[in-house]
Amino acid sequence: MDKELLAMLVCPLCKGKLKYQREAEELHCLYDGLVYPVRDGIPVMLPEEARRLSADEKLRASPGRTGEA
Repeated sequence: MDKELLAMLVCPLCKGKLKYQREAEELHCLYDGLVYPVRDGIPVMLPEEARRLSADEKLRASPGRTGEA
């Protein structure tokens, strides 16, 4: 995904930063707990197309995480 485009994208709900997950082709909004798909290199920024972050994904993404227990 183009770095310039990624720098301009924000969550359509909260206007917060998104975290790009290259392997999964997804954009994560950690504040709202939503995941927006990227299809054929195009971000789909529609809330109705987003899925919720799982509890496991939220835990892995938390900033204070120091490693596996």
